[in-house]
Amino acid sequence: MTNEELNSNIITFFQEIEKYYGCKTEITEGLYSNVENLDANFTTWNLSEFELIRSAYRKNGGRFMFEGTTMYYEISGEKLIDFKQPGRNKFEFIEQYNETVFRITKIRFHYKY
Repeated sequence: MTNEELNSNIITFFQEIEKYYGCKTEITEGLYSNVENLDANFTTWNLSEFELIRSAYRKNGGRFMFEGTTMYYEISGEKLIDFKQPGRNKFEFIEQYNETVFRITKIRFHYKY
């Protein structure tokens, strides 16, 4: 995927995210060191669930944010190397923090329609 396609897909995602406001949202975050082989056994995982109340782009620091009443989560816009939609109401972001550290963020919205 080219940078232009990546940027366009992310912009489209955030233009349409309001339809998920009020929905249960699951964020599964994984830290790993081999982008070619995401092995769940060698990945550190975290899971959070909350009701999405808003999202935005924070210019100071270049971060995409997701907010619930008890949760706040950010993704670095500058470090994004991949974005895809592997299923209905499911999205994946991959950030690269240095040559060997990657973070995958899997978002699943429990959308009623």
